[in-house]
Amino acid sequence: MIRINLVPGPQKKRRGGPSFSFAAVGEMFDKVRNPLLLGVVGVWVVGLVLVGALWLLQSRQMSSLRAEQARVDADARRFRTLLREKRNAERLQDSLVRELNAIREIDGERFVWPHVMEEVTKALPDYTWLVSLQAMAPAFEESPDSTVTPPVRFSIEGRTPDISAYTRFVSQLAASPWVQNAEFGAVQSVLEDDRPVQSFSVTVTFRTADSAYVRTAPVQESVR
Repeated sequence: MIRINLVPGPQKKRRGGPSFSFAAVGEMFDKVRNPLLLGVVGVWVVGLVLVGALWLLQSRQMSSLRAEQARVDADARRFRTLLREKRNAERLQDSLVRELNAIREIDGERFVWPHVMEEVTKALPDYTWLVSLQAMAPAFEESPDSTVTPPVRFSIEGRTPDISAYTRFVSQLAASPWVQNAEFGAVQSVLEDDRPVQSFSVTVTFRTADSAYVRTAPVQESVR
């Protein structure tokens, strides 16, 4: 029930619990007129705001750094695996290269003398025969740690009744793609079965011909 006091004098206090009044707040601020106290309160408020903003910023940066660290760790594990596989592949490749080089060296030396015999036989004219065909010592001594294989040199000694046959033999042998550095020895007359013939000598060096001159044939094997 609303009561209106028409009689001047002190008003009666209202009964009931505490209530909020904007006028009371204004009176409280009016009472606080110390500027130093207001400055301290303002500094504290600004400080709290800055600390909260910095904390939020640091939290976001830490989350971003943790995600970046996780990604870097995953990349590092992946790259370590790739490097390990690459090293294993390089070791396997080096081993295969050494084995292939050894096979090529063995295989290349195995067919030296068949090529030499074939080329000498094709270059030999009619009524001309050989007395000796032998390998010569290397022209140089290789050092113990050297990997250079010395060239294969061989000497040929033969007989012919016609000096022109010797000339044809020398020219045909020099034209072979499997020999090089032909050095011709002295030609002299000797007796062979009481007949005068011409004795000659030739020194040549074996070389591997170009692949265009290499012929391959299948190996035929009979099966019973």
